[in-house]
Amino acid sequence: MATQQGNNKRKNQKKGKSPSKYLRFTSAAFQMGATIWLGNLLGNWLDSKFDKDFWESTVTLLSVFMAMYIVIAQVIKVSKEDD
Repeated sequence: MATQQGNNKRKNQKKGKSPSKYLRFTSAAFQMGATIWLGNLLGNWLDSKFDKDFWESTVTLLSVFMAMYIVIAQVIKVSKEDD
C-alpha cells in the first residue's frame, strides 16, 4: 500500500514538471516561424553579399524543412512520453 502511494506521488510529480501538450505545440509553432524567418534573413544577407538571386529561396526552403523536422521530432517525443 505504501509503495502504491509512493508510485502515485512520483507520477504526479512527473506530470507537474512537464508543460502541457498544448503549450508545447503552441511554442513549436512560434519556433517554426522563427526558424523560417531567420532562414529568410540569412538568405537575404547571402544574396546581397554574393550578388546572387538564388540564396534567399534556397535557404528559406531549407529552413522550412528543418522547422518541419524539429516539429515532427517533438511530436514523436511527446507521443513516446504518453506511452
